[in-house]
Amino acid sequence: MRRRRKGSKIIGLLILLGGICAGLLAEPALQDSLRAGEETGAQISDVQSVENSGGELTGGQMEVHFIDVGQGDAVLIKSADASMLVDAGDDSKGTAIQNYLQKQGIERLNYLVLTHPDSDHIGGAPVIIEKFEIDQVFLSDFEKDNSTYRKLVQALDNKGLVGSTPSVGQVFSLGDAQVTILGPCDTYSDPNNASLALLVQNGEDSFLFTGDAEEEGELAMLESGLSLKADVYKAGHHGSKTSSSEAFLDAVQPEFAVISCGEGNSYGHPSAQTLNSFRSRGIQVFRTDEQGSIVAVSDGENITWNCAPSDTWQAGEPFGE
Repeated sequence: MRRRRKGSKIIGLLILLGGICAGLLAEPALQDSLRAGEETGAQISDVQSVENSGGELTGGQMEVHFIDVGQGDAVLIKSADASMLVDAGDDSKGTAIQNYLQKQGIERLNYLVLTHPDSDHIGGAPVIIEKFEIDQVFLSDFEKDNSTYRKLVQALDNKGLVGSTPSVGQVFSLGDAQVTILGPCDTYSDPNNASLALLVQNGEDSFLFTGDAEEEGELAMLESGLSLKADVYKAGHHGSKTSSSEAFLDAVQPEFAVISCGEGNSYGHPSAQTLNSFRSRGIQVFRTDEQGSIVAVSDGENITWNCAPSDTWQAGEPFGE
C-alpha cells in the first residue's frame, strides 16, 4: 500500500545527475529553446530530493525531462532501455528537440505520444518522426484540418507508421515503469478536452500528464473511478486557469507541479488563479519559462530534481489586457 511521503529536503547529488547535466548543454541549434549556462536549469547546484517513507513497490531509475520549448510541451521519459516522448512543441522546435534527444543518447523511441493536435504539441513531431525510429505512435482521436496536422499525417505516412488512439484504462510498460491511460473519458468538440492523459508510475513514484485538458475533461477523469493520485503533476494547459480545477487537484494531491510555458507568452500562462491553487495546497512549482529544461529522476522511492523549485509565484500577463 502506498504511504505518504515524509517531506522534502535540498541535497547536493552532483554525481547522480552529473551525466544528465552534461547531456543538457545546448548546441547552437538548441539555443532558442534551451538556455545557456546557469539559465538552462541543468546546472546542479541545489538538488531537491523527496523520500518515500517506504513501500512495497520498487522501480529502476527513470528520468523525466520537461524540455524547454517555449510556449508548448515536450517531455522525454527514459526508463531502463526504453524511452517515450510526450508531445513535440511547435514546428520551430523540432530540430531543437531532436538535438536534445540525441544528447540524451536516444536513437529510438518506444512511444511517441501526441496528446492532442494543437500546433504547440504536434508541430515539431514531423522532425522527430523523420529522424528517429519509433515503435508506437499514440494520438488523440481529435483531428484538425490544417497544415500542421497534415504535415504530421504525411510524416507518419512517409515512415510507414500508423497512429492509434489508446483506450482509457489501457496499461503498458516503459522499461521498469508502467503507463496507464486516464483520458479522454468522453468525446469532445474541442481539442483540449480530447487530450490523452497518462499516469507514469515508477515504483512508488508517479507522474501525471493531462495535455491541455480543461475542467470538463478533468471532471470526466474524476468520474471514471481511476486513481489520479500523483507525486508530480505536469500542470494542464500550461498553467491556464481553465485547467487544474480545485476538485481535480484534490484528487491528484501532487507534491510538485511542472508548468511548461513560454517566457513572456501572450496567453498569460501561468494564471494567478492556478498559482494560488498550487500555493494554498503547498504544491512546489517548477517552471520552464523561468528555469529552462527541468529534469526529475526517480529511483522508485526518491525523486530528485536538477534545480530547486521556483519561488517567484509570478503570474503571466496576457497581451492586450
